[in-house]
Amino acid sequence: MTAPMTNDLPLRERKKLRTRQALIDSALELFGERGFGGVTLDELCDSVEVSKRTFFRYFSSKEDVAMAPTQDLWLAFLDELETREPGGRPVLEMLREALFAALERVAADGGWTRRVLLSRQLAERTPSMDAHGLHFCHRTSRAALDILHRRLDFAGADLDAAALDDVRPRLLMDMLVAAFHCGLDAWVPEPGMPVRGELAAHVRDACAALPGSLTLTATLRTG
Repeated sequence: MTAPMTNDLPLRERKKLRTRQALIDSALELFGERGFGGVTLDELCDSVEVSKRTFFRYFSSKEDVAMAPTQDLWLAFLDELETREPGGRPVLEMLREALFAALERVAADGGWTRRVLLSRQLAERTPSMDAHGLHFCHRTSRAALDILHRRLDFAGADLDAAALDDVRPRLLMDMLVAAFHCGLDAWVPEPGMPVRGELAAHVRDACAALPGSLTLTATLRTG
């Protein structure tokens, strides 16, 4: 949640968000220094001076707190989907617009790009984070599809229970998620400190390649 948005919240809610952010920042720093398995949950809670009970109000596990930066992005994406209008354009364009609006929202917090970079670098050497990420991705995709089916009538689909079996929205979501990860994979290895907007540029390039990927042809190599 960005600073202008948090300033509108009651003091109690702002304190909760600060505690949550402190847990994320401390977790990423400690995991980066000592490895994911080298930091206990007790040590993480002690670093922020909160109890484990407080930790579990915000996160379900160490993996959950370590992956919070990208998870926050996709939760913002779900919020955007609730208000986006199709406007007669392809649904993929609406999904892409919602993703970039979500990216802009989370990146407005100046520390988000660094957090997501630390999180992805940690995930590359922590198998349990990848497993957690796959589970979160599945749940988020299902939530996005629920929003789409609730809000939209898809052209060419029968307006009855069978419409819920339409695989096209699911394929669109899978392509959008794949494009995001392609952009993320291109962004993470870049040298130096992350710059706001560079991740969005990589994701935009990956999304732009989607139409061409569907009609890609090839020939056998002769060499």
